[in-house]
Amino acid sequence: MNELIIVKPEKCVGCHACIRTCPAPEANRAIVLDGDRTIVTVDPQRCIACGVCVKTCQHSARDYIDDTEEAMAAISREKVIIMVDPAIKTVFPTRWKGILDWFRGQGCLIYDVAFGADICTWAHLRALEQNPGNHLITQPCSAIVNYIEMYQPKLLTNLSRIHSPVCCNAIYVKQYLRRTEKIAMLSPCVAKKLEFEETGLLDFNVTFRKLMEYFDKNDIRIPVSPVENYEYKFDDEQGQFGSVYSRPGGLRDNLWLHNPEMSIFTSEGVHKVYSELEMYAKIPENKHPEVFDVLSCEFGCNVGPGTGSEQTMFDAMNTMRDVEREAKNRRKTTGGMFRGAGEDKLFKRFDEELNLADFIRTYKPGKQSPLPTDAELDPIFAQLGKHTEADRSYDCHACGYQSCREMATAIFRGLNRPENCIVHAKSVLLERHSKLSEQHDRLAEITAECLSLSDRLKHDIDEITENMSTIGDSTNATKERAEVVSDLLRNVVAFCSSRSTMDTDSVQQLVGILETTIDAFGVLDDNVTATNESSGMIHASIAEITGLVDAINETLQTSSENQKEYEAV
Repeated sequence: MNELIIVKPEKCVGCHACIRTCPAPEANRAIVLDGDRTIVTVDPQRCIACGVCVKTCQHSARDYIDDTEEAMAAISREKVIIMVDPAIKTVFPTRWKGILDWFRGQGCLIYDVAFGADICTWAHLRALEQNPGNHLITQPCSAIVNYIEMYQPKLLTNLSRIHSPVCCNAIYVKQYLRRTEKIAMLSPCVAKKLEFEETGLLDFNVTFRKLMEYFDKNDIRIPVSPVENYEYKFDDEQGQFGSVYSRPGGLRDNLWLHNPEMSIFTSEGVHKVYSELEMYAKIPENKHPEVFDVLSCEFGCNVGPGTGSEQTMFDAMNTMRDVEREAKNRRKTTGGMFRGAGEDKLFKRFDEELNLADFIRTYKPGKQSPLPTDAELDPIFAQLGKHTEADRSYDCHACGYQSCREMATAIFRGLNRPENCIVHAKSVLLERHSKLSEQHDRLAEITAECLSLSDRLKHDIDEITENMSTIGDSTNATKERAEVVSDLLRNVVAFCSSRSTMDTDSVQQLVGILETTIDAFGVLDDNVTATNESSGMIHASIAEITGLVDAINETLQTSSENQKEYEAV
């Protein structure tokens, strides 16, 4: 299967909005990129291409691929048939005719899909008449068909075997008009590309949004014209009441036009139709309506994911109302009245010219992934910290899934990660918070103890500084006194040496003693000088230590204040 829905990793924030809105349980896969950033990618093998995630994503991280470029390349080389969905009138109410004129100017043939819708209605009526008691699920919606094939294959016995309007139109053009050109559809639907690949009936799916992007990129200007009527000169017949197929209940209204007593229920929108299909699969056959008319898009094809339309649902429905009035005027019956007893002339012609078997399709059931057992899910729930039944039924939907069991199943299948469970993430954070809290408490104790020791250290340093100051003063006084005494002793030595009247031996002995004393004072003087120098070094070291202690105190004080703020939080 070709990839239709694409992801732009640089824009994905992993918000899970795509998972939350996606009806396909295995289409999305959470992966981790470099840097531990989680994004959600798409598995093209399990995606039904409904396109709802493209419309839902608020970060423009999702887009889709169609065949616009390939179709335009083909148009430049050869004649191509353009089949136009009736939704074009609601998407481009003042430009749809100009768009068709542009394609005709490129040499294209233009056919109305609403005519194929008329064939589709006729085929359903005849199939129900030939098989009374059948209960059908309608299949004009390609996303619905993809979903049933992949995820509810047992409903294939109920899924209508009648081709969609555009495929009925393609069969008519190929087999009954004998046209052999390639066929492109102007479409509001992303999923139609998968239908064309599976049936092989059409070649290109050109969505309205990508078509307008092509026009803008190539500076192609489509003239605007006022809405006068909804008729157009197609290369074959214009459709009649099939023109309302693109609105919710369009097929139902067509069937009721011919058989108002038919039991028909409708359902539209991803948040409703898929759960109701699941319910349909569970209830007994006798509770099914004759026809279950279903569409993936809430407001029908008129506001599908491939429209890029700025029209509101009210704009679209007002346009459809006008289209219905115009279609009623084109419808003819043998009785001459819209709801008269006469036979529908178009359907009478279909009975004469068409073979119902030509409009029957087959389906390809996909391989279903087995659901994990409780025993297989138990270790995953344990990993998520969900040990009780209440834990396993928390169902907060933050992960994008409808239940904790769906999330656990996705993890089991490798589609998601435990880290994306908010309850698991909270439990991990709480556990880490508890450990951090214990560490903070211990840190607070250590900080208080360090502050106390720091205060004591500062006090001791202050005392050392004071003592060193006293030592400095004492050494300076000693140095001064030593110098005075030393000078005095030198004078005595000089005096004794110059006195010849004194006993020579006594003088020499006295001089020796005095010189020894002078040397001692010299040593004292040197020691005092060294002491002063050491005292200066000690003072410098004390000043540095005092600065460091002040820094320690400031850091500890900041830590203590941060601890108080943490505890307050």
